[in-house]
Amino acid sequence: MTDERTEAIQAVVDRVSSWQDGAPEGTVAQELRDGFTEAGVDVSDDEVTRLADAIQSEHGSVRAEEVLS
Repeated sequence: MTDERTEAIQAVVDRVSSWQDGAPEGTVAQELRDGFTEAGVDVSDDEVTRLADAIQSEHGSVRAEEVLS
């Protein structure tokens, strides 16, 4: 991943993580998709699913680069 893409993805993950803790996975995934669209970042459905799963299971700081590597 490029640094710019990584930073954009991490910013969205941080934003969604901070206020979606405990939300249903579908909600988290949709908020991630919306955030990526707003940021102009192309993220696959598989990547969204992995990030949403990490947010749901870790209930804290999620490092997008680690989840997507």
